[in-house]
Amino acid sequence: MISEVQSPSFSGVAGDAKKSESSRIQDAAEQFESLLLASMLRSMREAGAEGWLGGGQDQTSTAAVEFAEEQFAKALAVQGGLGLANLIVDGLKRTR
Repeated sequence: MISEVQSPSFSGVAGDAKKSESSRIQDAAEQFESLLLASMLRSMREAGAEGWLGGGQDQTSTAAVEFAEEQFAKALAVQGGLGLANLIVDGLKRTR
């Protein structure tokens, strides 16, 4: 017996409208910090001969390392990262 397959929920315009303004600000701040962290990790990798996760000239391994950097940066930002997201949110709350 095949169970009913549920379609995945996509957060689109309707999903964004349901979010509170403060949670949207928090999300944006975390995304910004994630981009900054990913950029820092990419710079560190490109500065070294082997990179911080190893690897060589293989395009597949380079793509995998870039993906790993992005995911690592996102995880760091959600967990507090450098604290930039919180500083941004606090600064925006004070300006209102």
